[in-house]
Amino acid sequence: MQMVSDIRSYFWTPFFACLIVGLLFWTSYRLMARIFKWLTLVLFAYVATAFLAHPNWTAVFRATFIPHLEWSKDYISVLVAILGTTISPYLFFWQAAQEVEEDRDHGKVTVAQRRGSTNKELRIAARDVVTGMLLSNLIMYFLILTTAATLNAHGNRNIETAKQAAEALRPLAGAGAYWLFTLGIVGTGMLAVPVLAGSSAYAIAEGARWRTASLDLKPRLARKFYGVIALAILIGLAFDLARLNAVRMLFLSAILNGLLAPPLIIMVVLLTSDRRVMGNRTNSVGLRVLGWLCAVIMSAAAIALLLFLR
Repeated sequence: MQMVSDIRSYFWTPFFACLIVGLLFWTSYRLMARIFKWLTLVLFAYVATAFLAHPNWTAVFRATFIPHLEWSKDYISVLVAILGTTISPYLFFWQAAQEVEEDRDHGKVTVAQRRGSTNKELRIAARDVVTGMLLSNLIMYFLILTTAATLNAHGNRNIETAKQAAEALRPLAGAGAYWLFTLGIVGTGMLAVPVLAGSSAYAIAEGARWRTASLDLKPRLARKFYGVIALAILIGLAFDLARLNAVRMLFLSAILNGLLAPPLIIMVVLLTSDRRVMGNRTNSVGLRVLGWLCAVIMSAAAIALLLFLR
């Protein structure tokens, strides 16, 4: 049984990554968007896992509304990492690219056809962003809660892989929590790999001004674009097969995102507040205040971490 488990641990991650590559290469954007939309439901497994962990709800509510503050390198590192996973630089490219893909899917194939947006289109985009942010942060909250109530509460703080995290949950929260957490990990990986690889491809394509860069195009029509996606996934597979500390790498990448995000946020706020760029579609005063507040908080956290790293 142990040998079978070891084989599965080496095989399934590369298998799922290769399956995602297949989806990217051989399905249309419309079909892939439909698959991913339903696949997001698996993330609610993390919510169920939190309840199966039986946390002290009094302590949970107290810590939620009266957070513990600490001036230390570890605390600031985690804060920057959380901010970096909430507002990540790659999301700027992915969100913008998906809006273009949606327009193409509706027949707007040229830049002239896609210029400008109606009030209805802006309302739909705003609803999409707000809903996505609320749900993603809700899932993150319950994932943190599960980890705190089980692994951290029992002193298990040296997790190197997602498989270790799931296995450590079994004796602490039961088989139900183990399987739900595992389901969440697999679903998250299926969603994250194409998003991260696709964001890299979109960013490089925009920087290099490639004319054919779309998930709605067949690979033979956008060879360089799909080549970047394939290369990104192959690099990820190489890291997996090299048995690197995946959790540590995720943590460091989240910190890097937190350090890189503030300049991009400032740029976005400036652009969306400029009438020469946006016309009559500039940010409202409230959104402008929230944007600058976000930039200030993330910049302060990044500067604090850099001071600790000196």
